[in-house]
Parts: sequence; C-alpha cells; structure tokens
Amino acid sequence: MAVYTHLAAEELARLIAHYDVGDLVSAKGIAEGVSNSNWLVETSEGRFILTMYERRIDTADLPFFLGLLDHLSEAGCPVPRTIHDSAGDAWRMIDGKAVALIEFLPGVSPTSPEPGQARAVGSALARAHLAARDFPRARPNDLAPADTLAILRQCGTAALHGIDTELPAIFEIGAGILRKWPEELPQSIIHSDLFPDNVLMLGERVTGIIDFYFACTGAMAYDLAVTHAAWCFDARGEQFDERLGRALVEGYEETRPLNEIERSALPLLAEGACLRFIASRAQDWLDTPEDALVQRKNPMDFMRRLEFYRAAGQSAFA
Repeated sequence: MAVYTHLAAEELARLIAHYDVGDLVSAKGIAEGVSNSNWLVETSEGRFILTMYERRIDTADLPFFLGLLDHLSEAGCPVPRTIHDSAGDAWRMIDGKAVALIEFLPGVSPTSPEPGQARAVGSALARAHLAARDFPRARPNDLAPADTLAILRQCGTAALHGIDTELPAIFEIGAGILRKWPEELPQSIIHSDLFPDNVLMLGERVTGIIDFYFACTGAMAYDLAVTHAAWCFDARGEQFDERLGRALVEGYEETRPLNEIERSALPLLAEGACLRFIASRAQDWLDTPEDALVQRKNPMDFMRRLEFYRAAGQSAFA
C-alpha cells in the first residue's frame, strides 16, 4: 500500500456518494507498500479501505482480484469483501484509474511475529488455498522466475551495481533457479505476497488477509515458501528464526498436509520467492518517484535470505 495520487476531499466525497455506506467523515492516506494508492476511509456508517490501482495492476484483472475477495469471504476465510456501488459494480474509474472500496477488518499487523502467530497464519493460508480451488477464474503468475529475471535484465547490471555491488550476482543465481524450477506441483489460487503487513491479527487469531493484488494461479507450496521467506527473518534478512519457520509449516500442514514432492521442493521454491522480491524491490528502488508517500525497500534484504536458503537447503523447513 502507498499513496501516489492525491484526491481532494471533494473528490473523495463525490466518490463515496456512489456507495451505500453513509457520508464521508474522514480519509487518511496509508503509506506502507509500493503498488497502489490507499486511504483509510471513515463514513457515518463505518470504516473502509479505498484503493486506487496505480502500478502493476491491469484493469482487466480486477474481476479476478475482487471476485476472489468475495469468494474467499463467502467461504469463511478472514478476507475483506468488496463493497459494490449503487450500480452493483465492484470498481469505478476516476481520471482513468480504477478504484475500489473494500471492507475494513479489525486487527494489527505483527511487527515481531511470535510462533503462535506464525502457526495461525500457516493454517489460514492453507484454508484459503483449499477454499480457492473452486474459484471459477484463473490468472497466470507473471512474476515467475523467468519473469523476474526479465525484470532484473531491464534494470541493467550498472543500475543493480549502483544499488549494491553484490547485487549483479543475482543473474547467475537466478538462471540456476530457473533451470531447476518445478512445474508439476498441486495448484490453487495463491496470495503470493503474504508478508506480515498483509495479515491482520488480534493476539494469535488471524482477523484479515489483505492485499491480494499479486494473487494468481500457482503452486500452493510456492505460496508457503513465499510466506516462509517473508515471516521468518529479521528485517534485513540476516537472522533466520527457526521457531517461526517450524510453526508456520506445522500450522499449514495441520490444515493441508504437503506431499513429498512439495516438501522436497520447498528450498528451491523459497529461492524463487527471494528472486521475485529482489527483482520487484530493485525495480521499485529505481522507479519510485521521489515525492511518493512510500518507503523504498532494499533488495539486498532478500539477497541475504536467498543465500540462506541456498546454504540451508531442507534444514530450513525441518
């Protein structure tokens, strides 16, 4: 989440008037994240999240993204539903950009996760995977290893070197990941971006899984590996917390056990997850406007995670 576009109070009030949610009381920009502009909106009838789709989001994908929210919410998963406007539409257009109003869910994103929270997140992720298997839409993963390597090549060796002198080594490492990448793993719709700031919790209870705008059809074990890489390290990727890793996987398998092929693939899948975030963070580091209300994230944080998975192998998931 972030704020790239600024909407005047009058514009926001006119927009909210198209929804049966009462009158606009206040709206505050949300600074976290890198892809969309977001506001916490309060009306006379409650709180909502307003999202304007800015980057990496094709409007043609919105029926998939927003329909998935409604599908998972109806299945009892802790996922916010889409608020439809007075015409029944899930999104509207403002100045050529799509906007959607989303249900606000209670809870706080953990900044220092505990094992009990990681276990709960693993279980919630598995429930979402099972519930999404009968979702009628599909979307290809456009951030698979081949795609992320292409992003890095577009950034260029010189630009990556300018971020960190060790970063260009990712080209050779990424090519190795691509050569070994498994293709035949059990699939569903996956979140593929389940960082702690995309989970809301009250204690050890998951109250919300949010920000599904990288969701796609993909391997469920890959989604678990993404979450493992996102949850089980310190912010710089220097320290791995095996307690979190163990709890996350155990929580997942309590709801959906992995098969042996999935389990053996986890280290490589985690390397691929790190490759994806190295690429997206490098691209954002180079492309984010200086006046955007958003903090750039260092791709080297995931380079260190990748190096850990290469060295640790299967023991990272024991």
